[in-house]
Amino acid sequence: MSAKSKLSVVILILSVAALFAGLASAKQDPELKQCSHQCRVQQQFDEQQKEECERRCEEYHREKKEREREKEHGFDPDRKLRECQSRCMGQGQGEARQLCRFRCQQRLEREHDRRWEEEGKRQTKEHEEEEEEQEHNPYVFEDRHFYTATKTEKGRVDLLAKFTQNSDVLRGIENYRLALLVANPKAFVVPNHFDADAIFVVTQGRGRISMIQEDKRRSFNIETGDIIRVRAGTPLYLINRDDNEKLFIVKLLQPVNRPDHYEVFYGAGGGNPESFYETFSIEILEAALKTSRDKLERFFDKQGEGAFLEASKEQIEAMSSHEEGREGGGGIWPFKSDSKNPFNLFKKRRPSKSNKYGQLFEVDADEFQHLKDSDLGVSYANITRGCMTAPFFNSRAIKIAIVVQGEGYLEMVSPDSGRRKSGSSLQKTSSRLRPDTVFVVPAGHPFVTVASSRTNLEILCFEVNIENNVRYLLAGEGNFVQQFEKEAKELAFKTREAEVDRIFGNQDEEFFFPGPRQQRTRDYE
Repeated sequence: MSAKSKLSVVILILSVAALFAGLASAKQDPELKQCSHQCRVQQQFDEQQKEECERRCEEYHREKKEREREKEHGFDPDRKLRECQSRCMGQGQGEARQLCRFRCQQRLEREHDRRWEEEGKRQTKEHEEEEEEQEHNPYVFEDRHFYTATKTEKGRVDLLAKFTQNSDVLRGIENYRLALLVANPKAFVVPNHFDADAIFVVTQGRGRISMIQEDKRRSFNIETGDIIRVRAGTPLYLINRDDNEKLFIVKLLQPVNRPDHYEVFYGAGGGNPESFYETFSIEILEAALKTSRDKLERFFDKQGEGAFLEASKEQIEAMSSHEEGREGGGGIWPFKSDSKNPFNLFKKRRPSKSNKYGQLFEVDADEFQHLKDSDLGVSYANITRGCMTAPFFNSRAIKIAIVVQGEGYLEMVSPDSGRRKSGSSLQKTSSRLRPDTVFVVPAGHPFVTVASSRTNLEILCFEVNIENNVRYLLAGEGNFVQQFEKEAKELAFKTREAEVDRIFGNQDEEFFFPGPRQQRTRDYE
């Protein structure tokens, strides 16, 4: 006999032994014994029916054990198919064994379909519950909370509702507004200014922004990841200099005249957009511009196509090539500034936090002085699909976040406002995250974000009140529990320090971890 044949015989013997060992173990189960006994005492059954009845008892017992094991270790279709087909070894030869293996495959497919249907029902139910919860969730804002402030075929600006619209729990940021600018390829945004300080962040595309500061023009080529500070009242215009890709800019604005409200003033244009020039009386314009009424009326009537226009390729190339701006920002001629405007998030030497589960890019005031002037921080998290951030909270900063790409969900611990009168109580606030979902995390509120198993989750964050803020991690390397004294650990958790250290030291990753589903496949010690 060849070595290969000997190996096949050994494998066959071991498989059959394992099969009978499993059956012997099953026979000892009290529930299975009772079921088999009931089969044997049925006088109306012949021998064949009794054997069939006992076989069904064994199948029920086996499936029950498998469900219990799956509940503990998770569903593994490959393992389940192997185990079922190994039991076919005792079903004779030839067609009988083939039929047994075929039935294993059919059973697995039915189980897969059943699980798929149950998962669909579960997700539908969760989605309905989430939607019902989000109707009353003051921390999360979705598409229905945006309205279009201006729009043409070449672009639009969407403005988020006031943060305090649904509840007063976000009064700490009531003087901030969030807006999204979307400019189509080769779009030109006509000159305008607004009565608010602003931070722009480019989340997609390539453009060019020009700002008039006192008696000089400063122009910058901008790209994905660029952060631009725009002071209140600064006249500006911009173009999308890409032939194919849209330009997306997220704006965080802080009005200077009225809390939570700002106005946009257009210098160019006529009736659409309404130019502030034409709002003056004609006598004032004649005197100020030293031009006759007829010429002024003809001049301002030429433009009426909206705030977003289409520029020619030649016009875009001409505006993009002026030497006072450089790709990606930097020192701008004729200005020499240590605080570069714009500053690119992704061109830092390295991310603040990084491992195979995600990356965190952060900009602080030392790198971009304009943020210090506004007491703001800007960060961008890219969470690998199926992974999560560490649960944490900020000591002072209020986080305003918007999902740029991907899907996932948020969990946050917040006060239960329904029970405040009867004493302090906490509740879990959860929400599904999709592109353009905005969520706010107040200072001191522990929270975590999780990416779906299908896509990475990319989130842009503005942090208000960033000065002297401390980020406290609740798990993973550097979590704050590890700093407790021995006695504090034992009193707080009513267990030995060694057990506390084991629990809070078990996760050795920092800031980004495998998500809940991935964790189930890892070994817990």
